[in-house]
Amino acid sequence: MSTIDLSKVKDPRAKEDIVELNDKITSFFSGKEDEEKFRSFRLSRGVYGQRQEGVQMIRIKLPYGKVTAKQLVKIADTADIYATPKMHLTTRQDIQVHYVSLKDSPKVWAALEEEGITLREACGNTVRNVTASATAGVDPEEPFDITPYAHALFEYFLRNPICQEMGRKFKVSFSSSDKDTGYSFMHDIGFLPKVKDGALGFEVQVGGGLGSQPALSHKAYDFLPTDQMIPFMEACLRVFDRYGERASRGKARMKFLIKKIGFEAFMELVEKQKTALINKSVAIDTSKVIEGSLGERTDFPQEIPLDAKMYEDWTKTNVFEQKQKDAFGVYIKITTGDLSNDSARALAALVDEGYAADDIRITVNQGFLLKFVRKEALPSLFNKLYTLGFANPGFDSTADITACPGTDTCNLGIASSTGISKELERLMLEKHYDLIFNNDIKIKISGCMNACGQHSIANIGFQGMSIKKNGLVMPALQLLLGGGFDKEGKPSIADKVVKLPAKRVPEAFSFLLGDYEENALEGEYFNNYYRRQIAEDKMYFFKLMKPYTDLTTEIPEDYYTDWGAEEKYVKAVGVGECAGVILDLVGTMMLEAEEKFDLAESRLNNGQWEESIYYSYKSLVLGAKALLIGESIQCNTHEGIINDFNEHFVANGNFDLGGKSFIDYVEQINGNEPSLAFAQSYYEDAKAFISKMKETRTKQLAKEATV
Repeated sequence: MSTIDLSKVKDPRAKEDIVELNDKITSFFSGKEDEEKFRSFRLSRGVYGQRQEGVQMIRIKLPYGKVTAKQLVKIADTADIYATPKMHLTTRQDIQVHYVSLKDSPKVWAALEEEGITLREACGNTVRNVTASATAGVDPEEPFDITPYAHALFEYFLRNPICQEMGRKFKVSFSSSDKDTGYSFMHDIGFLPKVKDGALGFEVQVGGGLGSQPALSHKAYDFLPTDQMIPFMEACLRVFDRYGERASRGKARMKFLIKKIGFEAFMELVEKQKTALINKSVAIDTSKVIEGSLGERTDFPQEIPLDAKMYEDWTKTNVFEQKQKDAFGVYIKITTGDLSNDSARALAALVDEGYAADDIRITVNQGFLLKFVRKEALPSLFNKLYTLGFANPGFDSTADITACPGTDTCNLGIASSTGISKELERLMLEKHYDLIFNNDIKIKISGCMNACGQHSIANIGFQGMSIKKNGLVMPALQLLLGGGFDKEGKPSIADKVVKLPAKRVPEAFSFLLGDYEENALEGEYFNNYYRRQIAEDKMYFFKLMKPYTDLTTEIPEDYYTDWGAEEKYVKAVGVGECAGVILDLVGTMMLEAEEKFDLAESRLNNGQWEESIYYSYKSLVLGAKALLIGESIQCNTHEGIINDFNEHFVANGNFDLGGKSFIDYVEQINGNEPSLAFAQSYYEDAKAFISKMKETRTKQLAKEATV
């Protein structure tokens, strides 16, 4: 591996991370690194395997979607060197670059860190990017700016030992108002700002999620004071880490744990965890996030818009007045979230020229928001955006479709989401132009069931699938209806209706829109129309779409070619990495237990005793799991591991803990206030356990050798 220039990386923790990633890659290529363990490691560093052999997608973690002009230029410049000439904006307000060599990924990270951009925990079984309403700080309806709180939560849990290797990923959002534009209802934890008796706090939603089995969240609190936000989330993470599923990846999200034990039982476990928290209250330093303001520039050219009609539509759909006097927000619609690196640099240049504040926000529907634009700058800004191809009206309208990369680059992609998205947008602009003014109907498309395109919370959603016919396979899309918000702002999960050949989707979509226009009541929102129709006839939409599923007649040749593709369709689904990996090898588990114990020791020696406590806990659980696997005893949760180890090793005298049960041995973490004295005591217990673990494993191997 070549030397990496770290001279401009300011954060010492980031330097350690980059060096460690480089060392692990070197070890992997020399055959010294277990492949599954290495996969888990690189994923938590934002390095994700692509559909294409031998290259990686790099996911760049941008908390609450904020990116400065310099950062956007740095991403573009770095992508030009190590990736491709374009970048992709995601529904989690990240940026992804593709086709990066694994060996180059540490260089990519080092380059990005020069502008304070991290890859840490952008993928893997960790707390993913903290998302938020893009309008936070400028929303006329917000009780207060949630940006500093989202930032504090991001900082607190980044590299935090309690959430490095959970059973699966964990997603958090902040919404700026009750309109819930951050989609709190579909996150593991969602925060909505509230003011009570002059105090700031949050309504808290817990246990939502998408994927193949989407679920709406549960309300945990009507009002939680802001200083309790981080302690509550830490307690939730501890419960999820301990009780969450670990063997079956498909059941390893927090929503399944809540479904299994019940929401009240979950909240009781959360309450019990609070004793072990080092920080019972965390005051948020709001000064860490600088509030935006109008720039000093006022000499904007007084220009006539290059397209008067487009300008008129653009001001109606892409421009809004902020809560700050004389300041405007300007949305930029980016089709399928894909833009060239040159375009990104040009956008950054507009910020540098003083057209907007240096606080660009990536939106959850894969666009941009420019903030603090002066009214007199709008015509000139429009012309510059028009020249760049960024002035298309209809932001966040029906004609602004959200779509994941699908079969373009993702291992799990079954059908093209970007190809059909572009086709449907083209159709709407040609035949249903007024839909650029419709904010009722949201269309979202995913290439597979994992719902990165959020199809299950769309008013009209599509999920990539396939259909077999005449010995061949054709691309298809599952139609879903009724997700997202109704007129009253109530969220719902979309219903699956019918599977359509991909090439028939535009025609079927037009027919569906026609039925809505013809049969909806005056002012009736799409979801209300949908619910009313299925209340009268639950098969209404199935019957409406059934003619488009008919494959009894001669099938055109192009049905076997996906949208945006030239070659015939081939269903090729690889192993997805979006949910991380599960490691169950005895040797690997023992190594991880020892690694966690070493971390407990180093943290204790460095005075970070609160982290040492949790690493001691992890070493105990991982060591117990290793020995259980050595006896072919399956373990699905930390709680199960603790109970099973007590039953199969301690209770029968095969593992002496000085008369203590393993449950009591481990449970000290919850029964003691965190302190230096307890950290030292717990470390000594872990040390004794690790030593005995090695002895017991030696006996296991000797026993296996005689069988």
